[in-house]
Formats: sequence, structure tokens, C-alpha cells
Amino acid sequence: MQTESTSFSDFELASELLESLNTMTLEQATEVQQKAIPAILEGQDIVITASTGSGKTLAYLIPLAQKILDDYEWLEQPKKGQRVQSLIVAPTRELASQIAQVCDQLLENTELTVCALIGGEDFKVQQKALNRFPDIVVATPGRLIEHIDARSLSLIEVSKVVLDESDQLCDLGFAEDVQTILGYVDEARSQNEEQTEDDDSSCQTIMVSATTTGRTRKLAQDILDEPQILTVNARRAQNDNIRQQILTADDERHKLQLLLWLLDHESFGRAFIFVNTKAQADNLCGKLRYHKQRAAVLHSDMKQSVREGTLKAFKEGRANILVATDLAARGLDIENVDLVVNFDMARKGDEYMHRIGRTGRGGAQGQSFVLIMPNEWNLKASIERYLKVTFERKFIPELRGSFNGPKKVKASGKAAGTKKKKVKVKAAPKSKKGKATGRGKKK
Repeated sequence: MQTESTSFSDFELASELLESLNTMTLEQATEVQQKAIPAILEGQDIVITASTGSGKTLAYLIPLAQKILDDYEWLEQPKKGQRVQSLIVAPTRELASQIAQVCDQLLENTELTVCALIGGEDFKVQQKALNRFPDIVVATPGRLIEHIDARSLSLIEVSKVVLDESDQLCDLGFAEDVQTILGYVDEARSQNEEQTEDDDSSCQTIMVSATTTGRTRKLAQDILDEPQILTVNARRAQNDNIRQQILTADDERHKLQLLLWLLDHESFGRAFIFVNTKAQADNLCGKLRYHKQRAAVLHSDMKQSVREGTLKAFKEGRANILVATDLAARGLDIENVDLVVNFDMARKGDEYMHRIGRTGRGGAQGQSFVLIMPNEWNLKASIERYLKVTFERKFIPELRGSFNGPKKVKASGKAAGTKKKKVKVKAAPKSKKGKATGRGKKK
């Protein structure tokens, strides 16, 4: 069993990869990397469930790169005319772009290359990139299928497929697309004339996520072959390095006052503010800018170029507050995010966990706040029970409102409301034929 002090050099990785990891100032493998790297190199289908910020991306990128390098050792001209070896499918453009950037860093000292196929970007430019024979392709499902249908991408030599944030792939309705992609891969491999009769036409499939849902279990059952299950942290495990607090608010206007106070008094490098709708994201960002806050907004209705510009401004510090929908709650790894505020309470416990996972990454300390109006109290209580946590209460004396929580709560933590008494209505008298007459009996 691996220990917490396992070094990347203990995996007998190629010197080029170790050099790249050293450049990335990474020497010790995280727990999920310790377990996933040897498991993936064995070639078996695998389901990896590990908490947000645990290092899942490199946990699969390192063995993917190592396997390709191992295969190329047998070739005299490894980069001439070779086709795509590995596919990585991600649910959002931002996550796919981030994975490609990390992969590019990892491959810096090798001859291997990566190509990102993302919707909203020039299709022909992507086709030209594919003509340069990348070894790894990172793609969103829709754009990947478009390239397959256009015959601009050969799948004959694909031996590994990674489904990153597999739960979100299912939640966003991509499960059917995933099965279509895997069907294309299996069909292409079966038609590979270079295969011998002893070769297995199926590829290794790796599902990765921070949470496991009924949909992901169903997908795994449909597409995986006797997978190895690798769980590093329990789905509902509390993030001990993130301080989670709630503030009660009377209404939206009161919420804004509380948020502005937090932004003025809490120490942070970067902050995420989460809301539940795109309209709310635009509206709140505008209000923060009116109050001289360096805020930017991110949601799915924005053009890809604008989304990329927003993230670049946030990473470079030109904006230090990002108002976002749950589009930004998954996978994005941005340094120095010290503060997360749920302006709107997340609708589900898993969504809440992904939101606060933007801070406290890599063992750093983080701060999370939730602003709760009366109609959100019961949702807050349900999420506490689901995650098996108790949020700490915070009060700002000068902004304390009339709502400080329900007067009475149930054992579940939900508000104990007064039940209305049921009024019994007497049945209307019936006629001799059995029909209601609508009249009482004559005296």
C-alpha cells in the first residue's frame, strides 16, 4: 500500500515526465495519484471517485502519457503519422481547456502533443491541429462527435478513454453522447488492419469524478467491463480545511449588504460568488461593479471568447471576484481562491460540495459562506444532513436583520411550521337513487 510520502519517482516514470513534474514544482504524489497511476497502467477499466482538489487530473494524465511513451519506444519514428492514442471527454469548455493546459505542461519535455476540441472555436483550425497527429485529444462531447462525423479524427489507435467529471456528463444529458463516442472507438479499433486476432478490440475506459450518483453508476454498468473501483474520499466527507459558515438574511437586498460587508472585511486573493441562474449572475455582477468591486461574470450564455477572456482576467488578477453559476463549480483549478460565497443556496448537496471545492485546494485553508433567507432554511438543513456537516453561524451585528432562523426546528433541522387543522366537510345527503341532492333532509 502506498504511503502519503510517495514520490513520483517511485513509479518509474519516464525522465521527461519527471522533469516536467519538477518544473511544475510537484514532487510528492497525492493519495488519489498514488492509487490511480499504477491502477491505470495495468489497463483495467476503472472508476475513480476523489474529492475536489485532490489531484485527479494528473492522476490520469501521468499514466496516459507514460503508456504512450512506452508504446513509442518500439517505434523508430514515433511521431511520424501516428494517430490519437487517448481521448479525454469533459462536460464543459472551461474544464476541457484547463485539462489541455495541464497536459501540455506535463508533455513539455517530450515529443508528445495534445489537442483541444472545444465548441465555440473555429472548426477548421481544429481540423488542421488534428492533421498534425496529436497523441492526446481533450474534447467536449458535441464537438468531438462533429469531428468524428467529419472524418477529421481517426480513432483506430485510441486505447484509453477518460470521462472526466462523469457525474456532470450525465447530469447535462451527455450519457448518450458518451456511449456514441465509445461505440465509434470500438468500431474503429475492430477495423484496424494492424491488429492481430489475439488483440482485444475494446479500449480502457476511465470514469473520474468527485461524486457518484445513480446516473453514473448506470453509465458505468453500461460501458465498463468489470471495473476497478477506486474511492479516495467519501462522497459526503467534510472539507476540514474549509471553514463553512452561514449568515441569515431577510431578503435579496439584505443579502447584497451582507455580501458587500464580507468582500470588504474578509481577507482573500480571489473569491467565487455562486448564484443559481444566469440572469441573477449578470444582475449581481452589475451591482458589485456599481459598488466598485472588481467583479466578472461567468455562465453558459456567454460566447466562448468572452468566457475565456473572463477566466483569463480572473486568473491574472484584473478581476478578483467571479460571479458564476454552477458552470464554474466543476473542475476549474484556479490558484489563490480563498473565499466562496453561496449568494443562492445550492439546490443539491453535491452541487454545494463542488462549489466550496473552489477553495481549500491542495490542503490550503479556505473560507465559505452561505447567505440564507427564510425560504432557503429547509434546503440548508437538508444539505447539512446529506453531507453530515453542521454549518457554523456567523452574525454581523450592524447588519443583523429580523430573520435569525426559525423559532422552532425539527430533529431534521428543518423549520417546524404550524400545521393547519383539517376542516371536516359533511357529505351532502343523497337521494334515494344514490345521487347527492345538495339539500338536507326536510323536517
